[in-house]
Amino acid sequence: MDFLDLFDHLLSFAAPALAVALLVTLVAPLVLPRTASGPGWWARFAINSAAGLAALGAGLWYFGRDGKVATYAALVLAVATAQWLAARAWHN
Repeated sequence: MDFLDLFDHLLSFAAPALAVALLVTLVAPLVLPRTASGPGWWARFAINSAAGLAALGAGLWYFGRDGKVATYAALVLAVATAQWLAARAWHN
């Protein structure tokens, strides 16, 4: 496997986490209550991406392969929880 194939595989692995993180980051201000404090949207996107990649990595480790529906459910739960915590939505 050469470098471009490895890069393609890693990007394909990370794409669902990055897409869910971006969508949640952009839609969250419409759903969550407004708070004065909290990080900016770039920081929230980075936090959500890290949580999503961790969930995908844990699913790959646990199941031994990528693409299980349970892993994608964990991805959505991890990103939503990270967004809720980053936005400090429990204060309202």
